Amino acid sequence: MRDQVLWRKTGRIATLLADRLSIDAIRALDILYNSRTFELLTNPDSGLQLQSDQYILVELLRELDES
Repeated sequence: MRDQVLWRKTGRIATLLADRLSIDAIRALDILYNSRTFELLTNPDSGLQLQSDQYILVELLRELDES
C-alpha cells in the first residue's frame, strides 16, 4: 500500500513540476528521479512523504535553483 501511495505522489509532483517549468512529463520525472529531494521522499525516515505535494515541489525547485 505504501508503495502505491508514494508512486501516485511521485506522479503528482512530476506533473506539478512539468507545469511549472513548461516541460514534458518524461523530463519532469527525470529531474525528479535524479534529485536529492526524491532520495528524501523515498526514505520514510525523512518525513518528506508526509508533506503536501506543493511543499515537496517547492523543495525540489529550491534544490534545482541551488544547482
